[in-house]
Amino acid sequence: MKNNDLTSKTFRFVIAIVFLVAILVVIQINYFHSDKDKKQASKRTTFTVGFDAAFPPYGYKDESGEYVGFDLDLAQEVADRNGWKLVKQPIDWDSKDMELKTGSIDCIWNGFTINGRENNYTWSKAYVDNSQVIVVKSDSGIEKKADLKGKNVMVQTDSSALEAFTGEDADEENKALCKTFAELQQVSDYNNAFLNLESGSADALCMDIGVASYEVEHRGDDYKILDERISSELYGIGFKLGNTGLRDEVQETLDKMKNDGTFEKIAEKWELSDFVCLGKPGTDEAYKKDKDEKKTSESGMFDTVKELAKGMLSSLLIFVFTLIFSMPLGLLVMAARRSKFIILSTIAKVYISILRGTPLMLQLLVVFFGPYYIFGMSVSSSYRFYAVIIGFSLNYAAYFAEIFRAGFDSIPAGQTEAAFILGYTKTQTFWKILFPQMVKRVIPPVTNEIITLVKDTSLAFALAYTEMFTLAKQIAAAQASILPLFAAGLFYYIFNFIVAFVMSRVEKSIKYNIM
Repeated sequence: MKNNDLTSKTFRFVIAIVFLVAILVVIQINYFHSDKDKKQASKRTTFTVGFDAAFPPYGYKDESGEYVGFDLDLAQEVADRNGWKLVKQPIDWDSKDMELKTGSIDCIWNGFTINGRENNYTWSKAYVDNSQVIVVKSDSGIEKKADLKGKNVMVQTDSSALEAFTGEDADEENKALCKTFAELQQVSDYNNAFLNLESGSADALCMDIGVASYEVEHRGDDYKILDERISSELYGIGFKLGNTGLRDEVQETLDKMKNDGTFEKIAEKWELSDFVCLGKPGTDEAYKKDKDEKKTSESGMFDTVKELAKGMLSSLLIFVFTLIFSMPLGLLVMAARRSKFIILSTIAKVYISILRGTPLMLQLLVVFFGPYYIFGMSVSSSYRFYAVIIGFSLNYAAYFAEIFRAGFDSIPAGQTEAAFILGYTKTQTFWKILFPQMVKRVIPPVTNEIITLVKDTSLAFALAYTEMFTLAKQIAAAQASILPLFAAGLFYYIFNFIVAFVMSRVEKSIKYNIM
């Protein structure tokens, strides 16, 4: 029977793998060879703009909860003049290419850099002349680029600043400078980046000058922008490759706004008059390129899996260390929760309530930045991994504590009484009679939590810790392909299949030994 069960599980596993591979093949074929534009510009009633909602002054959420910004004001004016309804769609910047290619957005309009992407999109004319600059704390002692040697430097994922240091077109000076950094860290958004900079876990932040000027102005005198620039670039509106119809309508409207002064008024409103360049010589080179071919760094399945394997190790470390620390801690919390000492029991209840009632991502941020904001302690970059493990362990200990408590409470009280009559001590009763039965009863819910943990490891990127799924998003953004994400999904599936298989063996072994 056991051999048949194993064979059945193996067969289902093989079928699942074949099915997932088939899906990947179909997606690849349809994804890269479909040139049909689903939305004709002439029949358009809505205009959906994809933007990063944490990128002021180009696009962000203000105090009233509205999405505002320079780019969104331009988009609103374009939509109004064409009789379209503007849809402001916040997107994950790592997934911007998939959003565009699947038709969920009509364009990427949010301080989107043309340089290095000329052949990847159908572009509008450049409208902002931007530079990459370095932001540091005013008292950091960093005055020039050379002072960044041995420092932790932070950039946004898939940003121009990252390209300026590591891209194929990065100049040799920047590449050499990057090699002197203690670490080049990537973060999902600039709010998180400034938290790292303020707490001391990052020494410098490289970003767009427009965003940097806005942030420094609104954060007081604690930060400054260095005079030396990392690179210069042009901003444009990126449309799906080949979608010249919509691009031309938008560009024609922008040109009219330039001619009647509306464009300049919007730029003045957002204090970007010194950076706009619409209509200036040399800003329409990408606009004139309407090629049907795509220039990307696509890789094969094997290369993608090879890259993801590096992130898999980070995910495994989170998984293993979380289990090592959270399960014993869960037992202690469970013991406190069941204690007759009211203060201890109340503390355990509050702990469980808070950890189960708040998002894990928020808890990670509190663990990492808490020492700085609560105690004024500087947070080093090396603390990042430890903060991930502490945050995950504290969170999962609360869930395990309740699972263990339910397991113990399901055991008839008569067994404890019988053990005392037979002369067992409390310790012997717990470990020899109650604990084995509790373990047997909680294996299924514990298995569910462990499987959830495998998937939750992706939340580590909230602290700029790169694990497998974050790496998959970065590769997907670089390749403009959804394949790395599905490959990551395959990794997770195999990992969870192994976990489920091992736990089922453990459950059957425990049942056999107890019986």
